[in-house]
Amino acid sequence: MRPVSLPVAKNRVTLRAYTMADLDAFTDMHGRPDVARFLYWAPRTTEESRAALQLKTSETAFGGPDEKLSLAVTRSGDGAFLGELVLRMVDAPSRGAEFGFIFHPDHHGHGYAGEAARALLDLAFGSFDLHRVIGRCDARNEASARLMQRLGMRQEAHFRSNELVKGEWCDELVYALLADEWQVTAAGG
Repeated sequence: MRPVSLPVAKNRVTLRAYTMADLDAFTDMHGRPDVARFLYWAPRTTEESRAALQLKTSETAFGGPDEKLSLAVTRSGDGAFLGELVLRMVDAPSRGAEFGFIFHPDHHGHGYAGEAARALLDLAFGSFDLHRVIGRCDARNEASARLMQRLGMRQEAHFRSNELVKGEWCDELVYALLADEWQVTAAGG
């Protein structure tokens, strides 16, 4: 387990640990049907959001088996809550992790998700010395797939009807990025 030095400020975004003071913004985002559409849960109530946020406030270290780092993403200029990132160790001996992201629809289309995800990948491949990071999304979630492609991730799988989510069989896309690929992408190549 490695404690993470937070906050991390990059360009227009700041990645920081969650606090219970984030409850209103967290509930606003997680309570929206358009946000929950491609997630495993239905829009969350305030109480469901409180329970989820309480768990996220404890997810501040990374490196051990099944450890998860959950980060709030805010706008650097004014501290506005933009969304969240998560990095979960899935294979500690092979230095493999999965990352995920959720951003509030009010902040889509401004490049914040890309900036924040790049900052997280810098941590993943730099500070945490990961070898491989994957990302998964519902195949209908074109915006998430495009973000992973813009990050330089390559699609490795398209699983057809592999998960029953909210009573519906869903396809899943899996993207991946290796440390040496990130070095090229991050350097602008």
